[in-house]
Amino acid sequence: MTRKDALKFPLIGSAVLVGLFCLFKFLPKDLVNAVLTAYFVLLGTFAITAATLPMVEAVLPRKLRTRSFELKKFSIPYICKDPIDLSATVPELIGGLLSLAFCCWYYAKKHWLANNVLGICFSVEGIEHLSLGSIQTGAILLSGLFFYDIFWVFCTPVMVTVAKSFDAPIKLLFPRVLDLAEAKAPFSMLGLGDIVIPGIFVAIVLRYDAKQNPRSKYFYSVFAGYVGGLATTIVVMNVFEAAQPALLYIVPAVLGAVSLHALFQGNFKQVFDYTEDSQEQIDADKALETANGDKSLLQTAAEAVGLVSEKKKAT
Repeated sequence: MTRKDALKFPLIGSAVLVGLFCLFKFLPKDLVNAVLTAYFVLLGTFAITAATLPMVEAVLPRKLRTRSFELKKFSIPYICKDPIDLSATVPELIGGLLSLAFCCWYYAKKHWLANNVLGICFSVEGIEHLSLGSIQTGAILLSGLFFYDIFWVFCTPVMVTVAKSFDAPIKLLFPRVLDLAEAKAPFSMLGLGDIVIPGIFVAIVLRYDAKQNPRSKYFYSVFAGYVGGLATTIVVMNVFEAAQPALLYIVPAVLGAVSLHALFQGNFKQVFDYTEDSQEQIDADKALETANGDKSLLQTAAEAVGLVSEKKKAT
């Protein structure tokens, strides 16, 4: 993710949110939920399979873990015109079948526990596969979504309406009564974005600890900040009995925790200058950004990019 991506993220998120709001307003709610739920069930099958694959592999004999099956020149009419080759290991097939059965149960019953399992798997896979690239990009993203969350929750009914109408695993549900079997029990909701977005920032701070200074323990600070921000959200929500934008409390807690820790350690600039790009790639990007049509600079940028490519080939 680049800085431009981080700056555009709240705008794109707003467009998607308004689009969903219009769908629920002008189309039958049951139809919209049926289509979206089917889509998320398909994604959920792959998400649960990927998240539980290490556990499935652990219980299978070693011979079955590496055994795989291949399907040559597979195609689906009107969807996949060009034939492709598919392959899957035995653990992936077993996990996929179990995940599909679980998702079918969710689609039929819409139980809140099944919803939460799917939501947690989506969150785990999202944090695993998304990378901010730098801590500064993460700070920009969190700051933009801080105002995004405040606006759409406090200034308009759009966020709350979509969250309550969207009957799909895009949020975690927590029953607010002791009778968990009650069909119409009131629920508190936590959107997956409030988990994944701060989660990828926490993840890059953890990688900073691992690569730069394993003894610095910035991960503990930023994770404590997230837990504190989330706890504050829950307390305020129950005191005022009104929906609260979780990022209103999580973002200052997360950024504040890592900033205070960095100031206390005396390496604030080092922490917020951390990037996961190689130095050669950074030099190439700077050369390309400053080119602006100048032939000599373009040539320098091309040489920088070529140097990166040659080094990658060499390694």
